[in-house]
Amino acid sequence: MSDAVNHPKHYNDHPSGVECIVIVEHMNFCLGNAVKYVWRAGLKSADPIQDLEKARFYIDREIQRLQGGGPK
Repeated sequence: MSDAVNHPKHYNDHPSGVECIVIVEHMNFCLGNAVKYVWRAGLKSADPIQDLEKARFYIDREIQRLQGGGPK
């Protein structure tokens, strides 16, 4: 049974069957979001490229943070 708020279908659509939150809750915000977008690329929406661009956005923010520049 699908619950659009707490357990939408796409949460477990990854071939592993693992829900992404189980992994990303151990990461900081930017890294967790990057992994989330890679993990579910093409599963939530029909455009995996957009999902991967979102992942890149969060990776770039994390790189800036680590380099001491903070977010743009």
